[in-house]
Amino acid sequence: MNQAITQIEEWIRNGKKAYVTVTGVHGIMESQYDESIKLIHQVAEMCLPDGMPTVWIGKLNGHKNMGRIYGPDLMLEIMRRSVPKRYTHFFYGGKEGVPELLRVRLTSRYPGLKIVGTLSPPFRPMNEEEGNSYCDSINDLSPDIIWVGLSTPKQEKWMAEHIDKLDTKIMIGVGAAFDFHAGLLKQAPSWIQCFGLEWFFRLCIEPRSCGRDI
Repeated sequence: MNQAITQIEEWIRNGKKAYVTVTGVHGIMESQYDESIKLIHQVAEMCLPDGMPTVWIGKLNGHKNMGRIYGPDLMLEIMRRSVPKRYTHFFYGGKEGVPELLRVRLTSRYPGLKIVGTLSPPFRPMNEEEGNSYCDSINDLSPDIIWVGLSTPKQEKWMAEHIDKLDTKIMIGVGAAFDFHAGLLKQAPSWIQCFGLEWFFRLCIEPRSCGRDI
């Protein structure tokens, strides 16, 4: 976690444009079926292992220092470090009202946190006029980091498509972290996460949405 955040902060200081994928088994399996998704992960400046099975396989292949970087934890730690450094953030994704609720909760948790904007895109495909309008809204704010809270692989595709269109330095796809930190979705206990059973926990509490992915 510390190594990943140190690298992200270096990119912000140097003005580098980059997108970061936070990938578990779901993202890996999607990449087996879709070459375009695989390429998106391969050309990302950083692809982080979100899920214990990815860590176990990594260690078996000789990466002894590999550790899980859980998207929601990564988000909170960067938020915490952002306050004294005054990084600016933008939330893109989630159902209507979710990114606004997330801003309220995180600015309360981290006084001084600079969240400059939020946007909930429609679930249907956007037309060119809508897409350009959304890009203009983000570019007017020039956030250091855009947090993308869409489902996999939708968020990865969106970041790859927009990294050169938006006036931002870093884009990070964190999926359900928006719902977790907005208090709308319960996170699995840490012991369940350690055993790599978070998928089962989420299947139990969200059988309809998760069942479609399994």
